Amino acid sequence: MKKISLYILLALLVYSCGSNDQGELMGVRSKTKWHSQKPVGMTLIPGGSFTMGKEDEDIAGALNSPTRTVTVRPYYMDETEITNSEYKEFVVWVRDSIVRTELALFSELMSDDANIILPDYQFKNQDTANMSPYEKYMMDNYGSLGDVNSPLQGRALSWEEDLIWETNEFPDVYYSEVMDSMYIPIGDSFDGTRILDTKKLKFRHSWLDQEAAARSNGERKDFIKSEVVEVYPDTTVWVKDFNYSYNDPMHQDYFYHQAYNDYPVVGVSWGQAKAFCSWRTKKKNDYLKSKKNPSSVPYFRLATEAEWEYAARGGLEFATYPWGGPYTTSDRGCFLANFKPSRGDYAVDGALYTMEAKSYNANDYGLYNMAGNVSEWTNTAYSEASYYIGSTMNPNVEINDNRRKVIRGGSWKDVAYFLQVSTRDYEYADSARSYIGFRTVQDFLGTTITGQ
Repeated sequence: MKKISLYILLALLVYSCGSNDQGELMGVRSKTKWHSQKPVGMTLIPGGSFTMGKEDEDIAGALNSPTRTVTVRPYYMDETEITNSEYKEFVVWVRDSIVRTELALFSELMSDDANIILPDYQFKNQDTANMSPYEKYMMDNYGSLGDVNSPLQGRALSWEEDLIWETNEFPDVYYSEVMDSMYIPIGDSFDGTRILDTKKLKFRHSWLDQEAAARSNGERKDFIKSEVVEVYPDTTVWVKDFNYSYNDPMHQDYFYHQAYNDYPVVGVSWGQAKAFCSWRTKKKNDYLKSKKNPSSVPYFRLATEAEWEYAARGGLEFATYPWGGPYTTSDRGCFLANFKPSRGDYAVDGALYTMEAKSYNANDYGLYNMAGNVSEWTNTAYSEASYYIGSTMNPNVEINDNRRKVIRGGSWKDVAYFLQVSTRDYEYADSARSYIGFRTVQDFLGTTITGQ
């Protein structure tokens, strides 16, 4: 106890002697300056108030979106829906991480055999010589630098050696054995083609239910949630969503072929969209750590329903559509969105199915396809009473037991009513559809930027 008191006294003396505040209260200052950085592909949505809900007659008679004035804080939002190419980066990262983990574990198991090539994929050796005392302490006592639940147990994967995917180039039988475990069973193959078993592409992510923790006096650990999610989109939605309809080419090629790289990803459930947000946050924070940057970015997440509607309106009060007017065509007769203009007529607007994520004109916030193309998941649970019970400040009725999640914006297969910025719809969280995608948002640190 005396030793601790001595340390505190020395710290106080050092601070007092080294400061230039002349005894005045100056506040705690950081050694580094903070600069807000706009994420690539995102646009800043200024905070402000707006009239949320149906201003005109609710033709469908849903009566679930009465008008009210609400206020949202500023945030960044993706200019477009997440594309196949962007989502593929997530899938490929998960795939490669799993393969490298399997190779490293198998290499460790077979470490006595000096004739195999798998040591190229072994876990990285810990650089104990350059470890800080804290890192050494953590490794000695926990076997990890922080995530004690990691299946790697504190060890790092080696990413230097390229993975080999051509089966005729596999270096040895051991490598072949590991890779064989990643493919579908030989009995499920045809035409001599082996393909990856997409059900093995799983991503584990954890988060803290901060709102529940803040409202409770329980232990922090009781509010840490964890989930394992299959990340590959359900491409069969192109067949299952439509009976007696030939859509097999979309089933086979839409996510796989590079021709559709810039099209919005579909066949993604609400849970998969949340997992993507978690991975995107990790990707950015891992980069900052590699640059010895102690700061971390705010989480990428799905927009709340209020944030989505505010962004879709683009600053236009009482607008029916993101472009403002009450019509779905311009004064020259050109369609302003990708939807189903009339019964059975999908292609008159220029697209039979989806279109590129950056198509048509952006709204006044620089956001593309906030109406049509694909509907978008939000972070809000659907309830007919949401507008009655929700707060008017950053409203978000999130009920964990409610598996119905709000989707917004309408899609390529919907009529114009669902494209209106105030129209609400929902889908079950574990469902995947050929007409539902998503885009992400990130909180803006500060509150000084407003729409007014």
